[in-house]
Amino acid sequence: MAGLFARLRDFIFISYGQKVFLLATLPLIAAVFLITLVVSAQSRQLAEREIQALEAQLIETKRAELQNYLSIARTAVINTYGRAAPDDADAKLAVTRELSAMLYGQDGYFFVFDYDGNNLVAPRQTYLIGKNWTGLEDLNGTPITDELIRIARTGGGYHSFDWPKPSTGATERMIVYVNGLQDWRWVIGTGVFIDDILENVAAARADVQSRIRTTSYYIVGIAVAALIAVFISGMAVNLRERRLADAKLKQLTQRIIDTQEEERGRVARELHDGISQMLVGVRYALELTRRKLGSESAVSDTLNRGIDGLGSTIQEVRRISRDLRPGVLDDLGLGPALQSLTDDFHTRTGIATEFETVVFRNRLDEEARIALYRIAQEALTNIERHAEAKNVEVVLKGHRNGGMLRIADDGIGMLWPRADRDQSTGLGLRNMQERIEQLGGTLRIMSTRTGQTGTVIEAQVPLSHMLSPQNATKESA
Repeated sequence: MAGLFARLRDFIFISYGQKVFLLATLPLIAAVFLITLVVSAQSRQLAEREIQALEAQLIETKRAELQNYLSIARTAVINTYGRAAPDDADAKLAVTRELSAMLYGQDGYFFVFDYDGNNLVAPRQTYLIGKNWTGLEDLNGTPITDELIRIARTGGGYHSFDWPKPSTGATERMIVYVNGLQDWRWVIGTGVFIDDILENVAAARADVQSRIRTTSYYIVGIAVAALIAVFISGMAVNLRERRLADAKLKQLTQRIIDTQEEERGRVARELHDGISQMLVGVRYALELTRRKLGSESAVSDTLNRGIDGLGSTIQEVRRISRDLRPGVLDDLGLGPALQSLTDDFHTRTGIATEFETVVFRNRLDEEARIALYRIAQEALTNIERHAEAKNVEVVLKGHRNGGMLRIADDGIGMLWPRADRDQSTGLGLRNMQERIEQLGGTLRIMSTRTGQTGTVIEAQVPLSHMLSPQNATKESA
C-alpha cells in the first residue's frame, strides 16, 4: 500500500508535459494490447476450427479408403468363406494365404485375429502370427486386440491407436477398419498410418501460429511507430513551449533587472540630490548656529556631537547612493568604478585588496558594465560576510572572446554540497548567475571543501556586448 501511495505521489508531482504524454500514450498502449489479444485469440480459434475440419476431412477420406480396401478383401474371400463350414480347416488356410498375399502400398496389409485373441494373418509383421495378443495395448494404454474383437462382434467399425510402422519401425498413429467373419469367429481388418496427415496438420498449425505472430509484430510495430510519433510530436511541442517560456522568462528577468537598476538609479539620485542636500543644509545651519553661540556656550558640546553625527550620516547616505548606482560607472566606465569599489571595500573591511585591469580594445555596453559591477559587488559582500579572507584580488581584462572579471580570495572557501550552505549565500550566487545568463555569458565558481585555496569567481562576457570602436567613447575599460 505504501508503494502504491508513493507511485501516486510521484505521478502527482510530475510535470504537466509528462502527464499529457502519459495520458496520451497509456490508452494507446492499452488499446493496442487489447487489440493484439483479441486478434490473436480470434485468429487462433478460427485457424483451429479450420485445421480441425481439414484433419477430419483427411481422416474421413482415409476411413473411406480403408472401407474400400476391406470390401475388396471380403470380395476376394467371400466365395471360399461362403461355401465352407465353420470348422473347415482347409478353407481357413486358403483364406489366410489369400489375405497374406494381398499387400498394398509401402505399409498396407490385412490382418486376422480370432475371437480368442490369436493372430492368424500379419504378413508385414510375421512375429505376431500364432500368438495370443489378448490384453495388448499401445504406449498410451489404448486397448488394441480386445477392442478390435469387440468392434468385430458388433458388426465392424473403426479404431485408432499407436502402432509400429513396418517400413520404418517408428511408432505412428494408425486407423484401422475391422469387420467380423462371424461363422469362423474371425476379426478381419486393415489399417493405414496417418502420420502424414498429422504432419500436414502440424505444419498448418505452425504456419498459422507464425502468421499470428507476424500479425502481432505488425500491430506492435504500428503501435511503436504511433508512440514514437506521439513522443516526437509531444517533444516538439514541449520544446517549442519551453523555448517560448524560456524566452519570456528571460525577457521578464531582464525587465526585472532593468527595473531594479532604474529604481536604484532613481533612489540614488533622490538620496544624492534630495536627502543628502537637505542634510548638508541642516549641517550648515547647525554650524552657523554654533558660530553665533560661540565655543563658550553651554550647548556647544552637544551641538558639536550633533554636527559630527550629521556629517557621518551624510557620508553614509552618499555611500548608500553610490552603492545603489555609482555615478563613476556611468561617467568613467567599469574600470574606475571597480577601482572605487575595491578601495571602499579595503577601507571598510581592512582586507588587503588588489585591483588589476587591462584596457579593452572595445568598451563594454551598458548591460555588461552593470552586470559585471553587480557581480563584483555581490562577491565582495559575500567575502566580507562569510569568507574570513585576508587578501582579495580583482582582475578585469578583455580577450578575443569578450571580457572577463575574476575575483579571488584566500578565505575558508564554500560548503559543498549546496544543501549545507546558508540560503542567503545561495541567493547571491543565483543573482550572479541570472545576470550573466542574461548576457549570454558564463559564470564559474571554484572552491574547495577544506577552504585551503579560497574561492575564485570568473564571469565571462561574450563579444556581442563589446561596442565597436566608432561607438566607443573615452573609457579605460
